[in-house]
Amino acid sequence: MQRRVMFALAAASFMWAGVSVAADNIEGLARTCNNCHGLNGVSAGGSMPSIAGLPEAYLKNIMTEWKTGKRASANMTRLISGYTDDEIAGLAQYFSKLPWVPVAQKTDPKLVERGKQATQSCAGCHGPTGKAVMPGTPNLNGQLAKYIELELRKYKDESFAMPSMMMRMAVKPIKDEDIPAIAEFYASQK
Repeated sequence: MQRRVMFALAAASFMWAGVSVAADNIEGLARTCNNCHGLNGVSAGGSMPSIAGLPEAYLKNIMTEWKTGKRASANMTRLISGYTDDEIAGLAQYFSKLPWVPVAQKTDPKLVERGKQATQSCAGCHGPTGKAVMPGTPNLNGQLAKYIELELRKYKDESFAMPSMMMRMAVKPIKDEDIPAIAEFYASQK
């Protein structure tokens, strides 16, 4: 009897050690993401998006799309292709549990007002201020303007590999000259 108890305790400790190693591995991978996406997934600027606090399902889906080539990104496709599905799921879970932090950035008030008027096709999923209202949809409030602009332009370009048909349909009626304004509007929202 005592032998069975000892065996059960030993097996449980090995299982627990495996969970700890997996968590340590994900934290190590997450630190490499900080090189581009900022400390704890909060962007430090440029065109790299913040990823902390985005929905787990969205993060997992987008990383899987890069890994399989359904979504185009020279950098992310190269980086993600070496990750296992479990590592992708772990990273998605890790970053989704961090708080969403709008990035402070300077915006042009005239563009912000124009962008507010041009977001009709965005509000159904991303909400009137960019705080997502649809499950699995990323927040845009406080996301970097340059990143939002680049993503909108990718969706408008039918030759670019962007798999969300809902986004393609939503972006299609947006005038090219309104894209920077929409990006400024969402960037200005806290």
